[in-house]
Amino acid sequence: METRVAIIAIMVEDPDSVAKVNDVLHDYAEHIIGRMGLPYKRKMGIISVVIDAPHNTISALSGKLGRISGVNSQTLYSK
Repeated sequence: METRVAIIAIMVEDPDSVAKVNDVLHDYAEHIIGRMGLPYKRKMGIISVVIDAPHNTISALSGKLGRISGVNSQTLYSK
């Protein structure tokens, strides 16, 4: 199956949701190229994840992240 590279931007505004985000990312670890997390003084976590996976896998990950309370995510796909 053809894979694509994508970047998922995640903003965690509810500190209680951090563990859930990490659990979801762990489930997709085999596809993740790298991730960078930045704590922000507004008590917000900002995470960028670079992933190489089939489109449906990227969509599933993004959807799971978006359903976590206090979390916003957006995905940017390569051409």
